[in-house]
Amino acid sequence: MSAFLTRQLRALVVAATRLVATGRRRSAAFGDLWRRSLQLRVVVSTLALGSAVVFVLGMVLQSQITERLVGAKETAAAEQTRAAVQVAERELVGISATSDVTNRLKGALNKLTTASPDQQSPSGSAGAFEPVLVSDSIGSTATDIDVAGPYEDVPKSLREFVLSSNNNTVSQIYTVDRGGERVTFLMVGAPVTTASPAVQLYMLYPLTAEQRTIGVVQSTLLVGGMVLMLLLAGITNLVTRQVVLPVRRAARAAERFADGELDERMVVAGEDDVARLAQSYNEMAESIERQIRQLEEFGQLQRRFTSDVSHELRTPLTTVRMAADVLHASRKQFPAGLARSTELLVDELDRFETLLADLLEISRLDAGVEELVSEYSDMRAIARRAVESVRVIARRSGSEVVIDLPDDEVVAEVEPRRVERIVRNLLANAIDHGEGRPVELCLAADDDAVAITVRDHGVGLRAGEAELVFNRFWRADPSRNRHTGGTGLGLAISLEDARLHGGGLDAWGEPGEGACFRLTLPRRQDEEYSDSPLPLPPVESSTAAPQPQSVPEEVSP
Repeated sequence: MSAFLTRQLRALVVAATRLVATGRRRSAAFGDLWRRSLQLRVVVSTLALGSAVVFVLGMVLQSQITERLVGAKETAAAEQTRAAVQVAERELVGISATSDVTNRLKGALNKLTTASPDQQSPSGSAGAFEPVLVSDSIGSTATDIDVAGPYEDVPKSLREFVLSSNNNTVSQIYTVDRGGERVTFLMVGAPVTTASPAVQLYMLYPLTAEQRTIGVVQSTLLVGGMVLMLLLAGITNLVTRQVVLPVRRAARAAERFADGELDERMVVAGEDDVARLAQSYNEMAESIERQIRQLEEFGQLQRRFTSDVSHELRTPLTTVRMAADVLHASRKQFPAGLARSTELLVDELDRFETLLADLLEISRLDAGVEELVSEYSDMRAIARRAVESVRVIARRSGSEVVIDLPDDEVVAEVEPRRVERIVRNLLANAIDHGEGRPVELCLAADDDAVAITVRDHGVGLRAGEAELVFNRFWRADPSRNRHTGGTGLGLAISLEDARLHGGGLDAWGEPGEGACFRLTLPRRQDEEYSDSPLPLPPVESSTAAPQPQSVPEEVSP
């Protein structure tokens, strides 16, 4: 039995969980639809406001109709009761305490029920009634009271009002239980002044007809309100649709224009506001298209110019290089000043050749003609080669390059030449700005991506400079001396190489705490990654010059 209850409980828990999950999915879907659909928000808001207005209006109408019905009933009942009092006074003339009071009251009651008081009241009838005659006075006990009619239905509060009133008609709405059903009466009481002892007359007018009328009014208001809300929803949907559809068409046209379909235009129909919007959009699109075409032509001319100049400079540069090599080989025969000039000439020619190579590379990247020749490679070997290539400049600047590589292979589908160039540029940049402090290279990977960070502890970056470091020829401090003889295009080329792999290159830095560059690449081409395996800012960013916990390999300066 306990196992059966356990299974039932588990089934209930599973059903409840599924129900909650379904509710959450539907709630999320509705929330997404609510955020995306202007038409839905307008229709729902209009219905909500319209429902509030209809509800308030229905309550006011129901209250007014109820007050009018009850007021008319009370006026007619009061007049009819006064006429009934006159009849009772004629029938009870001469009654005394020594006479048969009960029989006299029953006779008067029969007279009231057989001869309608409406015959003596010119104002009209209040409808069916039940009369009650009672001989009562203040301080009387239950055994001293003579009654004719359903006196037990008359509430005590009404009896006290009638006993204390001075020939005034008193009314009260009261509900009684008749045979298991609740019946509401308008009860009107008045004293019969010609009788002694004191006699009171109570007229009980059922409000069944008025209640039915109010029920019909309520149902009519409810049905009318629902029909009105449906009509309001349809009208609002139609009107909103006339406004939203052109906006949606404009949004689709803008999306296609943003995707590169520069000849996309909106249809102009009529002369209203929407037509003016379409006309303005078309004019804006034409202006943007002209500017884009001009920029494309200018960019093509600029790239062609850069490529042509780079190629044209190679011939005279080759001649100058040959002459400089001859002079450099014979520099020992020259005076000291001339020999130094020869060495400077060779160094600047080396830098000039590097600049030409970078200009050609970045012009090809801008033109989009570069293709990725990827292969599965061990990222650790690429990192080691990059470190080895900057060993000389690291020794010259006094910086120690510390690397942290995994013990196992980190295989990724990349083009080794480009990745090595990225890491080499990052290391050279870190050495240039590291102020002779250690430069750290860290490699990590997960199932989707591989990341390499290069961290220095030099001057760092000011606020906003992390986005500027990848601009071409940008330098944080133009007055600083460069150790690597860079061209100012290394980081820009590195960023384009990273994007060509489908990855990204990020920078972080703070003044006095150094800078950190992070390269993130997918493990496999044509596959996306969600997060980088290495954090940025780095974990040890709070210290000025942290010591790495794991240093499996070093390249000494």
